[in-house]
Amino acid sequence: MTTTRNFRKITAVALASALLGGTSYATYEHFGKPDTISTWVSNATPFMKARLDGKPGGSTADAPATMIPADFSFASKKATAAVVHIKSTLKPERTVSQMQIPEEFRDLFGGRNPFGQQAPEGKMEKPQATGSGVIINPDGYIVTNNHVIQGAETLEVTLADKHTYKAKVIGSDPNTDIALIKIDAKNLPALSFGNSENVEVGQWVLAVGNPYNLTSTVTAGIVSAKGRSINILGENAKAPIESFIQTDAAVNPGNSGGALVDLNGNLIGINTAIASQTGSFAGYSFAVPSSIAHKVVEDISKFGSVQRGYLGVGISEVDAAKVKSFDLKVDEGVRVENFADESAAKEAGIKIGDVITKIDGHAITSVPQLQEAIAQHKPSDKVTVTVNHDGAEKVISVSLKGISEPSVADRSSSAVMEQLGIELKDLTNQQKKEYSIGSGAQVTAINAGKIRQNTDMEEGFVITKIDKTPVANAREAVKMLQGKKGGVMIEGLYPGNDETQYFAIGL
Repeated sequence: MTTTRNFRKITAVALASALLGGTSYATYEHFGKPDTISTWVSNATPFMKARLDGKPGGSTADAPATMIPADFSFASKKATAAVVHIKSTLKPERTVSQMQIPEEFRDLFGGRNPFGQQAPEGKMEKPQATGSGVIINPDGYIVTNNHVIQGAETLEVTLADKHTYKAKVIGSDPNTDIALIKIDAKNLPALSFGNSENVEVGQWVLAVGNPYNLTSTVTAGIVSAKGRSINILGENAKAPIESFIQTDAAVNPGNSGGALVDLNGNLIGINTAIASQTGSFAGYSFAVPSSIAHKVVEDISKFGSVQRGYLGVGISEVDAAKVKSFDLKVDEGVRVENFADESAAKEAGIKIGDVITKIDGHAITSVPQLQEAIAQHKPSDKVTVTVNHDGAEKVISVSLKGISEPSVADRSSSAVMEQLGIELKDLTNQQKKEYSIGSGAQVTAINAGKIRQNTDMEEGFVITKIDKTPVANAREAVKMLQGKKGGVMIEGLYPGNDETQYFAIGL
């Protein structure tokens, strides 16, 4: 999973050993509602003092700048015992390049595969990928990245002592790229969650994982920044929450899901991505902070899914241009631009144009900071929001809301659209006239799914027919796709181009 921003390549750091061309995905079956687990949470403790003899001491706050850095062996020994190697065997997807095109569609492509490939014959070898994980409970519960286990048919976990176990997925959260898996083992070494909110820029940290299948590898660095958003999770998530801890500890493919620990060996983050133009470490790595990861795994263990509260606001960061444009009285915070339907913030009295400066008394200076603060709460939790409105500061209590559960019918339609990864809207009368068509549904967004994976369809495409049947509107298109199995032909055009385009997919 990659994305490019300003010539910088951000890469999720699972290591794939591709035995089959292309990318494979599968839906992982959840193994029922899990029992509640108790993950260990450490109290904030002072870091070991950097001493010439390398032995643990007190706080580093008074350590001279010329002093030799702390001996990392204590934290390394503690962390490596609890970091595991994860090998996932992926389930090949039956894409159009791997299946026979329905006969009625062959004339559209001259009897050939539309992607120029022959369907493979015989038994296909299954691709594998490797990553890391962290034991967070002695009874075999392990936290890792969602992208490490995504699409896995089987998971194999190898402990630091070389014992190997089959693992099952308890649950995952694409919005934070965190997953919880379990092996059938007891009395395992486990890491405690530290408090990532107390982590400071410039602080020593260790990254522990299995880069390039080199098990139990430890690298050291400092925290380079906090609250980083690198726009990597949006490919797999509809409501991504990015507030990464950025470090310069070397992280490479295979480190995904591994531990970022402080000098006491407490878990302060889950290593997730690197900034690179080559796919290998080039100076910066990113970890999901423990404040987010802990909330996700606790929710999954208790409820089977993440219970996330929402303010229901659209926000943007305050900068010099906004201060001047809107005559703001503060130069830091996030400005409320709009509200979602049934917004908790709006109901509490927050207004468009208000600048949120604090959540529960903690300063907010960026969008990732606000996301991280709210992500630690569940629906119905109350948070105090400090806003500045025309120079006047107000403290408002907001009762967070969740996202309402869809009906059974809605869930069915949502499932097929999530599988395809597209969002549709009805055409306006003006658009119908402009495109010279009587009906159709326009693609407004293309997310992770079969359309992106198997076609080069772009946003703006207008679907006019599905399996040669005319499409009246967006609702009709979804209804038609719901009942489809096997090969499906989508027909349509792009605005400004009256040439008919065809896309074949497998459902």
